[in-house]
Amino acid sequence: MPTLDWLNRATAFTTVAQVPYRLLDTVSTHGDAATAPDNLLIQGDNLEALKALLPFYRGQVKCIFIDPPYNTKSAFEHYDDHLEHSQWLSMMLPRLQLLRELLSEDGSIWVTIDDHEGHYLKVLMDEVFGRGNFISTVIWENFYGRSGTAAISPAHNYIHCYSPSGDAWKHIRGLLPRSEESAGKYKNPDNDPRGPWRLGPIFAPEERHEGLMYTITTPSGRQVSPPKGSHWRMVESDFWRMVEEGRISFGANGTNNPAVKLFLNEVQAGVVPRSIWPHSEAGHTQDAKREVMALFPGETPFGTPKPEKLLQNILHIATNPGDLVLDSFLGSGTTAAVAHKMGRRWIGIEMGEHAATHCLPRLEKVIAGEQGGISQAMGWQGGGGFRFARLGAPIFDADGCIHPDVRFATLAAFVWQQETGTAFDPAQGRAGTPWLGTHSVFDSCSRLTAEGEGPISLETASEPMSEPVLRSRTAYYLLFNGILGDKRPAGGNVLTRAVLEALLALHAGTSHPDAPLVVYGEANRLGPETLARARVTFKHIPYDVKAR
Repeated sequence: MPTLDWLNRATAFTTVAQVPYRLLDTVSTHGDAATAPDNLLIQGDNLEALKALLPFYRGQVKCIFIDPPYNTKSAFEHYDDHLEHSQWLSMMLPRLQLLRELLSEDGSIWVTIDDHEGHYLKVLMDEVFGRGNFISTVIWENFYGRSGTAAISPAHNYIHCYSPSGDAWKHIRGLLPRSEESAGKYKNPDNDPRGPWRLGPIFAPEERHEGLMYTITTPSGRQVSPPKGSHWRMVESDFWRMVEEGRISFGANGTNNPAVKLFLNEVQAGVVPRSIWPHSEAGHTQDAKREVMALFPGETPFGTPKPEKLLQNILHIATNPGDLVLDSFLGSGTTAAVAHKMGRRWIGIEMGEHAATHCLPRLEKVIAGEQGGISQAMGWQGGGGFRFARLGAPIFDADGCIHPDVRFATLAAFVWQQETGTAFDPAQGRAGTPWLGTHSVFDSCSRLTAEGEGPISLETASEPMSEPVLRSRTAYYLLFNGILGDKRPAGGNVLTRAVLEALLALHAGTSHPDAPLVVYGEANRLGPETLARARVTFKHIPYDVKAR
C-alpha cells in the first residue's frame, strides 16, 4: 500500500511511546453527581490526554469525531493553524494512532478537513486505520455563498470516515431520520388502509431470463413487457399475488405501466446516509457561529465552529443512546453538547484556558437546558452531569518510580492494560481486594464451509460457526496501596507466605479458580519452588510496570 513520506516521519512513529502516562485530576463536578462520571471534559494537551485515557477506555469509544487544524496558513486564537506541512503530519500521526487504540471494533472515526491537507490526511489514515477500513469521504457544504476573492469559491469540507469493522460497518451503522420532505413524498390518494405510500420501480437493469421476462396485461387491456435491457423485479406468480394484495398500482384509470406501492409504515425507519450533505441537512459555518454567539453574547466566535446539526447527523449514524463519543479537538464544545443532548456519554479534550472559559460554561448551559442548536428538535430540557479534569503529574518519574499520588485503582488500570491490551473494568474483579480480574484469550471464531474454515463477517454470521477455542486464561492480582489492610512497608504490599495463602483463598472463590496467577507487588519473600507449586508468577512494582 502506498504511504506518505515526510521529514521526521520515523520520529513521528516513535512519539506515542515517548509520551508519559499522566494522572487525570478531577477539578470539579457539574450537574447530577450520579451521571457525572459518564462524561468527562479534560483540559490539557490532547496527545497526553489520549495517552492518559488508554488504560480506562481502550477499545471502548463508539464514535470519534475530530475537527483538527486544517493547516490553512491562517492564525487562530485557540490553535496554531500555520504549521509547515511535515510538522502537521507529525502532529496528526501520533494522535490518530492513539485514537485508533481507543476506538471500539464496531466504532467509527470521523475527521473533518479541507483541500489543504485533505488528500494527505486520507493517505495517512489509510496507513493508520487500514485502507480496507475506509468507509467514505462525506462532502459537507459548509458554505453556501460565493467568495469574490477566490478563483473557485470554496463551498465544502471533507469528512473522512473509517471503521475497524470495514465493509461490515454498513450492517451496524444507523440511519438518518426521515425528513418532512422525504416523508411528504408518501401520499394516500386511494385511502389505502395501510396508510401513505409512494410508487417504486418494478423493473431492474439487465435482461434476466430466470422467469423474469414475462408479459402481463393491464386492467385496460394493454400488454406490458420489460423494456429492452431490463427485467421484472419479481417472478410472475409473485406479481399477480401483489396485485391481489393491492401492492401494485396501474394508475387511477388502470392504464399506466404497473408500479410497486411502497408504504411508509413498512419502509425502514430512516434513510441511508449519502456522501453529500447539503447545508440544508447538516447546517453550515454561519449557523455554527450564530449558535456560539447566542451562548456567549458579545464575544468573537470560535474561528471554525461546527453546527450542532452536523454532529447530530454523525451521531445518528454512528451511535446509539448510551454509547461513548470522543472529541480530542473539542474547540467550542459542539461535540460534547450534542452528545449530551442525544443521550450519549462523552469525553472532550481541549487545551489551554479555552477549556475553562468556553467549553465548561457551554456544557453547564447544556445541563441547565439551553435551547440553542438541536435542543428543540431533541426535546431537550436539561439534566445530566459531567466532570471537569486537568492533566496531573506523570504516573512514573524519569526513573520509573510511581508517583505518590497514584492510588490502587489507577495502577490497577495500567497493570491490566499492560497485561491484556484491554481497558480496565473494576467490575470484572472484586472491589476491595487485590484481584483485578481473570482474562481469557480465545482463538478467533471461524466459519465452517465446504472449502474449510474462513473468516466470519456480519454477512455470514447466520451460518453455523465453530465454538471459539480457549487459548489461555490468567488471573491478575495487585498488592499495592495497602489493599490487604496492612500498610506496613513489609506488610500487605509484599508477597509473603501469609499473603500468598490469603490470595489463594480469594482465588478459590473466583469464577476460574483453575487459572494461574500473576501477582504484582513491591517485593517477594518466597522461593521459586513455592511460587511454582502455587502456579504464581511474581512481577515487581515498579520495575515490571511499563512507564510508557
